[in-house]
Amino acid sequence: MCPGGLRIRVRQSQRRLPEEADSDDDGMRGSVSEGDDDGGSARSHPVVFPFSIGFAAAPNTRDGDSGPLSGAHGGSRSDPCTGAHADEKGMLLTWKDLWVTATDRSKGTHPILQGLTGYAEPGRMLAIMGPSGSGKSTLLDALGVREAVYYSAQLQLPESMSKSEKKERAEATIREMGLQDARDTRIGGGSTKGLSGGQKRRVSICIEILTRPKLLFLDEPTSGLDSATSYHVMNRIAKLARHDRRTVMASIHQPSSEVFELFHNLCLLSSGKTVYFGLRSGAEQFFASNGYPCPTLRNPSDHYLRTINKDFDANVGGNLERNGSQASFITQSLVLTKRSFVNMYRDLGYYWLRLAVYVALCLCVGTIFYDIGSTYGSIQARGSMLMFVAAFLTFMAIGGFPSFVEDMKVFGRERLNGHYGVAAFVVGNTFSSIPYLLIISLIPGAIAYYLVGLQKSFEHFGYFASVLFACMLLVESLMMIVASIVPDFLMGIITGAGIQGVMMLNGGFFRLPDDLPKPFWRYPMYYISFHKYANQGFFKNEFEGLIFPNQMGGSPPIGGEEILRNYWQVEMGYSKWVDLAILLGMVVVYRLMFLGIIKAVEKMKPLVKNFRAKSPNRPINVLENPSPTP
Repeated sequence: MCPGGLRIRVRQSQRRLPEEADSDDDGMRGSVSEGDDDGGSARSHPVVFPFSIGFAAAPNTRDGDSGPLSGAHGGSRSDPCTGAHADEKGMLLTWKDLWVTATDRSKGTHPILQGLTGYAEPGRMLAIMGPSGSGKSTLLDALGVREAVYYSAQLQLPESMSKSEKKERAEATIREMGLQDARDTRIGGGSTKGLSGGQKRRVSICIEILTRPKLLFLDEPTSGLDSATSYHVMNRIAKLARHDRRTVMASIHQPSSEVFELFHNLCLLSSGKTVYFGLRSGAEQFFASNGYPCPTLRNPSDHYLRTINKDFDANVGGNLERNGSQASFITQSLVLTKRSFVNMYRDLGYYWLRLAVYVALCLCVGTIFYDIGSTYGSIQARGSMLMFVAAFLTFMAIGGFPSFVEDMKVFGRERLNGHYGVAAFVVGNTFSSIPYLLIISLIPGAIAYYLVGLQKSFEHFGYFASVLFACMLLVESLMMIVASIVPDFLMGIITGAGIQGVMMLNGGFFRLPDDLPKPFWRYPMYYISFHKYANQGFFKNEFEGLIFPNQMGGSPPIGGEEILRNYWQVEMGYSKWVDLAILLGMVVVYRLMFLGIIKAVEKMKPLVKNFRAKSPNRPINVLENPSPTP
């Protein structure tokens, strides 16, 4: 079973392709001439076409010759898994009756590749083509997984090579891919610009061919390259394949006619099935003999893809007009809420992984503070446990920041196209997260609450879970504000962690409120920190109504209200429900701040661009009706 729910099955009961027989209803079978493009002798290989779109097999030019898939390979090493053969002249890769299926929980098992058969020869390039979703990349992945282990030792540079030789190999590879002018440029990523997309693509090809592998898989190597660069890159790869007898397989999406002519063999896929396999030069005759001749002056690859693409066969009726109006605010909010809810459900790292970590942490808290009791020592233990829940459990909400950044990127693109407004996005993002945060608050919260042995009534637990929920929602609101200002997820996590660390530090636990320096930390920071209201709400909910024995013998017991007032310095002038209301009010304020920041950024961007566009160092002089110089 491969990652991603893929199951790969290869039947290797026979080394020889079945001889031509009567075609059945499931497909057709034919032969394609295997002559050499350079004028060499022709060979004929049986070719299987299990996918029928009304074609008949192209006529054979020769019969009886055995192809690479049949017969023995003298002096070669054979991979028993896929039929790859390696000798001093190169590697021959064959695959026969290759199936790849994917498992979907809603749709069950469905095939991606269905009974593919083919080969790749040393010194020649095989192009794998087909419409989007036809299985090109899956074919490369299926073959690559099999070959990775078998050939990994052969793909490494030998230790016998000196440092200077390895450096020269790297320099030569860089020149081969035309990157000599960018050799000192950082590749980039994140906040660093670095190389362009096309240059990064060529760097990845450099890495692959650096070790001079005998077997080379390239998945759409020309993506992101212009036509000229694509030709030079593929021409270089073709020369390397001929010179070093390398076996090259490349999936290619939309090659130009010049790039297409560089390939020797062609494999056309549609819906995971083989439409054509054979020489590139024989494809035109194959399509013409089946009633699909290539028009004059048309790129053959475009013609082949257009012919086998069945995605657009259905006629779409109806008058698709856009009158410029948009959906209402309520409709936009509902749609965005549903879309965001589904995305959160599908993304394991968004909430499900956090739920598992919360459960593990609350089990740790519950076992460490298990059955805390009501002794005098339990006063400090209760406060420490509640502080951990209010501070560190809510602190973990920053783990969803990378997903927030991706949401902001999607919002930025769709907002530029006018799909919906800022307010609808904020509302949808807020309401879609509420069910998951409720689950995270209730399940782990119940584990910690009842293992520790806090007050047993349902009202007390309900308040405990409500404060925990409000804190998590508040931290997510805070991180959304950070995401709107700091788009880089690494810098955003650091920024958010720093803000929460400051709030945690002056929340009234590590330093009691009366001991905080008043000019800044007490006023206003203590009242800005949400930990103040979370801690006080938790403490009031737990200590009110409890009685603890006095540490000094013979003294009367201590009531919970006295502990709150003197030990924890909690403000007792209002009830615990006011603290919860303040937390929820802060959530609303943070979300409004998020909305305001997005709108402000939208208004400021054009101004900043206009300011940068001006060049104050170079004054522009305009002359009206200048007189000609005598």
